[in-house]
Amino acid sequence: MHLDEFARSELGTLGVELEIQLLDRDTLDLKPCAEELLAKRESCDFPHFKQEVTCSMVEINSSIHHDTATLATELQHLAQRLQQLAASCGAIPCGGGTHPFQDWRERQISDKPRYQAFAEQYGYLARQFTVFGQHIHIGCPDGDTAIWLCHALGYYIPHLIALSAASPFVQGEATSFASSRSNTVLAFPNSGHLPGNIKNWQDFQSLATQLASCGVIQSLKDLYWDIRPKPEYGTVELRIFDTPYRLTRATELAAVVQALALYFVSTRPMLPGREALYSVYAYNRFQAARFGSIAEFIDVRCGQRRPLRDSLLQLLTESAPYAASQHAADCLLRLQQAIEQDTLDYQRAMRLAAQHQDLRLVQQQLAADWVAASAN
Repeated sequence: MHLDEFARSELGTLGVELEIQLLDRDTLDLKPCAEELLAKRESCDFPHFKQEVTCSMVEINSSIHHDTATLATELQHLAQRLQQLAASCGAIPCGGGTHPFQDWRERQISDKPRYQAFAEQYGYLARQFTVFGQHIHIGCPDGDTAIWLCHALGYYIPHLIALSAASPFVQGEATSFASSRSNTVLAFPNSGHLPGNIKNWQDFQSLATQLASCGVIQSLKDLYWDIRPKPEYGTVELRIFDTPYRLTRATELAAVVQALALYFVSTRPMLPGREALYSVYAYNRFQAARFGSIAEFIDVRCGQRRPLRDSLLQLLTESAPYAASQHAADCLLRLQQAIEQDTLDYQRAMRLAAQHQDLRLVQQQLAADWVAASAN
């Protein structure tokens, strides 16, 4: 396995990937039309739309941005273009970390060789991996900084899960989880977190080489960690987020990550011990996925259980001075209001389900939310 040297990037630059559901226009079930849709791309679309593991999903890739304002503009343009391409296939794009009532047994694996190999290795798990996430890339100047930032951001994994949770329904059932998508990811080997004993880029190179020599991974793409370095891009990639129901939330989440990275690297605060952090990592991750913003988590900074909601509000207040622009500051404020008003994505979806008592009507409204956000 060839391991790229860590490409130098400007600290705080942003890139976003969004995995999007493709719905049948009439039934609102997932529609296996990704290959047909992608075949209609024009040359200018190629960097921004790509195939995913099953044929009922497509990924949007942004360009590199310094400001969340330009990121928001590009994402809106790409969402509009995706809507046009989907319409030509009798489909509708939609956000959300899971589809509320699709049956995983009906999913088709993409023809791309990497995904065919993925399905051969993981069997039924490959089709169950029809879940939809947002990945956020944050620029780093060097590999050592990237590894340090991966560990620094590990404390905030429960916070980021709760902020983005948008998958309370699976296979036609209310799961009692704010983010059921995160459970699906954990079924795969090499999921979880970067090992705590990896202290710098050299350590990471040694680990990657060892895993490759043993046949555990073929490339760094086989490391499904919640946060991982991406050396060819010169970024740290956060992979913990559900795809939001609205584009505005995708930009708000990017603003949080950017502010946190700028805070950490500019101030280099004292971090919790990695042994303590990772000893409760799985527990805190589960609590946030299960209960969302009303979870309690073990705060390794004080050694006590705390309401996650209080810590979320503290996070947004303390990160606000590091917002890279007024637009980013406004994004953080909107997230604060969503927490205070209990209008995070999973909460909205659960209210719609209680109101309609029909997950098809819920999906209809959530698809309308995505289309409306794309048009504005």
